[in-house]
Amino acid sequence: MTARLLKSLRVFAGGTAVLALAFVAVPGDRARAQDGDPSAPQLRGAFPPDTGRDVPTPQKPGPTLPANTTVVPRAPGADGTNTTGGQVNLVALLTVDGQRIDKGLVWRIYASSRDPRAPSKLLMTKREASPTIDLEPGDYIVSAAFGRADITRKIAVTAGTATSEKFVLNAGGLKVKVLVDGVEPAANTVAYDILSSERDQADNRVRVLGGAKPNVINRLNAGIYRIVSRYGDANAKVEADVTVEAGKLTEATVSHSAARVTFKLVARAGGEALPDTQWTVQTPDGQVVMQSVGALPTHILAPGTYSVTAKSTTGAYKRDFTLANGEVAQVEVLMQ
Repeated sequence: MTARLLKSLRVFAGGTAVLALAFVAVPGDRARAQDGDPSAPQLRGAFPPDTGRDVPTPQKPGPTLPANTTVVPRAPGADGTNTTGGQVNLVALLTVDGQRIDKGLVWRIYASSRDPRAPSKLLMTKREASPTIDLEPGDYIVSAAFGRADITRKIAVTAGTATSEKFVLNAGGLKVKVLVDGVEPAANTVAYDILSSERDQADNRVRVLGGAKPNVINRLNAGIYRIVSRYGDANAKVEADVTVEAGKLTEATVSHSAARVTFKLVARAGGEALPDTQWTVQTPDGQVVMQSVGALPTHILAPGTYSVTAKSTTGAYKRDFTLANGEVAQVEVLMQ
């Protein structure tokens, strides 16, 4: 796939931005001609003029084919015999008039069921870019997947024909770059989810991809998506809306504000950290941000004011603290 830069979206913490032949049958004359009655309807065309040549019989028009279907006579088999089945060549395109997808495709062919409630039976899976398959005459459901972009539709197979079926995915690419204080964070400290603009019955966005890594191109159907990026394991989170266009690459950059904090429970200031301590960090309104267990747990938090509770065998101890963007802090909780 040839990719080119479409645009760049920069979003800071707390902000959201959008890059973004039918035939008509005419009944004939039903009345019969009567001799000597000029007003009677005449059966026009019933008796062609005698020209001394055979008159060809008019052919009925065939069915109209879907726009993405091309049918040609199927060649005889290797032994010179005619086959009773049909042959289908599957082709996937990024856009209607765009380039052909030549790798990364997964094709799934299902038997078509007359009962819409019945699950479709998977017949085969193909991972070639443009497979040619033999099928018995009938209807089938074909799904083409290109990363997270996909399209599914029904095809019809006719005996003795070779059919070319085109699937237009209207797919594009999304590449997300993540920065923390202007630089890229360490590997495995940041990941993001991609949510669709559609919502489920609970009015929540549908997750298209979870745990995606930065600087990786994700193939998606064209549309509007929301990026939810998380740095660390707590509440350092950024959300942004992006628009993916078919046949193009969208690049988005999200910038996190965060601080790193280490907790320790001590009997006196500057003392040794006590083991097996249970930690709970909350916002001023009592919302739990994270929980952990250990002598010196380290977490990444969004800048702000918090309270931390350390619970040990001797009791529970609490302290309030404030973190600034980019700060690396150690918070001691005294047993008193």
